[in-house]
Amino acid sequence: MLKILLLVIYFAVMVGIGLYCRKNATDVSGFVLGGRSVGPWLTAFAYGTSYFSAVIFVGYAGQFGWKFGVASTWVGIGNAVIGSLLAWAVLGRRTRIMTQHFDSATMPQFFGQRFQSKGLKIGASVIVFIFLIPYTASLFNGLSRLFGMAFHIDYTVCIILMGVLTGVYVIAGGYMATAINDFIQGIVMLFGIVIIIAAVLHSQGGFMEALKGLAQVSDPEAVNGEVPGIFASFFGPDPLNLLGVVILTSLGTWGLPQMVQKFYAIKSEDSVQKGTIISTLFAVVVAGGCYFLGGFGRLFSDKIDIAANGYDSVVPTMLSGLPEILIALTVVLVLSASMSTLSSLVITSSSTLTIDLIKGVMAKDMGEKKTVFTIRCWIVVFVLLSMIIAVVQYKAQGSAVRFIAQLMGVSWGALAGAFLAPFLYGLYWKKTTKAACWTCYIFGAGIMVLNLLFRAHFPALLQSPINCGAFAMLAGLVIVPVVSAFTRKPDGAMVEEAFACYEKKAPVAQRKALSD
Repeated sequence: MLKILLLVIYFAVMVGIGLYCRKNATDVSGFVLGGRSVGPWLTAFAYGTSYFSAVIFVGYAGQFGWKFGVASTWVGIGNAVIGSLLAWAVLGRRTRIMTQHFDSATMPQFFGQRFQSKGLKIGASVIVFIFLIPYTASLFNGLSRLFGMAFHIDYTVCIILMGVLTGVYVIAGGYMATAINDFIQGIVMLFGIVIIIAAVLHSQGGFMEALKGLAQVSDPEAVNGEVPGIFASFFGPDPLNLLGVVILTSLGTWGLPQMVQKFYAIKSEDSVQKGTIISTLFAVVVAGGCYFLGGFGRLFSDKIDIAANGYDSVVPTMLSGLPEILIALTVVLVLSASMSTLSSLVITSSSTLTIDLIKGVMAKDMGEKKTVFTIRCWIVVFVLLSMIIAVVQYKAQGSAVRFIAQLMGVSWGALAGAFLAPFLYGLYWKKTTKAACWTCYIFGAGIMVLNLLFRAHFPALLQSPINCGAFAMLAGLVIVPVVSAFTRKPDGAMVEEAFACYEKKAPVAQRKALSD
């Protein structure tokens, strides 16, 4: 009854906020970007809660905590430093300035206007819509694992419940409802992860006893052989593959539409500076805490059957012995993480499809109200598709992407591999060419599709979709400048007009800058 009561209160608050924010979602800018007036706390929490979901808490923390031990905490540190601090510092201001200059609401729209290419916009839209769906399916999978543990209810029921409730508040209130809910969900995540870590370690005799127990665990399948203490060591049993996870989950955010578009909506310079700090601290606690917790998974190895239930069973098993009140908190924590990410994904995908494909190509005279209505309709379609894939993927026991981490790796690798380099160079480098962007699109998305279909034929290191995705991102940073050097240069006037927004004069108070 306690768990059900907490969930009912939680759902009522989420839906209530969605209905309250309906007045801010009457036009495209209001529905998709909150009118570009979202402050630092809401933006930072929206960024963080979109970043970390059930995929991280259940899938990644379980799988990589099992594989790398406490060294998996490096993934959380990388998420905080590279995925949050550097992402805000490098992309935040420039993204906000140039996207407002172009009046672009989506990443594909940015590509189309920055490079004066309808083809780039359409290509990006297709990639976004296709590869955000498996990511969403992985959210359903992770959440349902914990719901099954806490309530012993059918997986399909969990999926329907989460999909319907998220759809209701997103359709009603748009981005502002999502941002406010993200803030509340972020507070739950911050306090929840600290309490849960303390409870799990306490069940093992405290931190030092848990670490001592982990130091006595060995794994004959580890890269370095059977080495006692390897799971309590600084870099764990497999540093190279650990590095691949850090790159994918940290640098990947720089090219994910649902993450980058948070910078489109931020209110002011002051909001960027504050948001950088808030977002980084949030990542330290939530991401660092999740991976740190997962690192102690092997202490529960007598209760976990990886061969039968997969890595996604690690974290639910760790939590199953906690008191009912803490299990209830865990369910709300993971529900918060998942619903916030899901809401971000459905807005990104549906707005991209509507603005960049339907309105941009097929119905150019579509008005504001009809555009917002169409976005809402596609939110329903997107949620339904993701729910269907989640059920099919879960029941297909022989699937090549059975585990959450693999499913997310394919999605992140394709999106960030295709977009990270073109977006970053597009913001900073005037010589970036349209051909270079196309090459990166094709390479990033193409290599992940090939990895999915022909994984056994890839080099051993790249057979993992995690490593393959990290490789796609890093390769893109080389592909764009090399291809740009050998392809037709962009029109000079077009480039100067695009970069003129950075030179626009803006008066500021002397506490911000000294005057002559």
